[in-house]
Amino acid sequence: MRGYRKERVASLVHEIVSEAILRRINDPRVSPLTTVTRVQISGDLTIATVYLSILEDPAVERRTITALRHAGGFIQRMVAKGLDMRQCPELRFEVDEQLKKVKHTLQLLNENRRNLPDLAAVEEGAAAVTDAEVESDPADPELDEAQLDDAELDDAEERDG
Repeated sequence: MRGYRKERVASLVHEIVSEAILRRINDPRVSPLTTVTRVQISGDLTIATVYLSILEDPAVERRTITALRHAGGFIQRMVAKGLDMRQCPELRFEVDEQLKKVKHTLQLLNENRRNLPDLAAVEEGAAAVTDAEVESDPADPELDEAQLDDAELDDAEERDG
């Protein structure tokens, strides 16, 4: 039952903080591209860590986090009114590093996809090999028995002679 309550409180905090950032905070330091990605509540419901995605450069990220920490009391009061709990969780604002890792991984995958040769062209080139080229291949394991017998006789003659 306690886990469900944590999820419910986290969902409400997420909703209230998102609304506050979007409509209530008029600080020019807060980037308009700020999104609450997730909220993590401690087991005793006293601390709520709010993870933010800020789609700007690191300087704007730092400025936005500083502005939100400065407005923390205002946001805390809004959360306290919306939760209707005896003790409101303390808000902590952090940049969500998970999204940066995912974005970096996707960039690496896209680079690898662009750097790989076109697989269709490789497959077409492999299909263009003719039967004559395959028969003339000395490393081909499927030589017929007559050719193997001749090769063994030639080897035996060389050793004896």
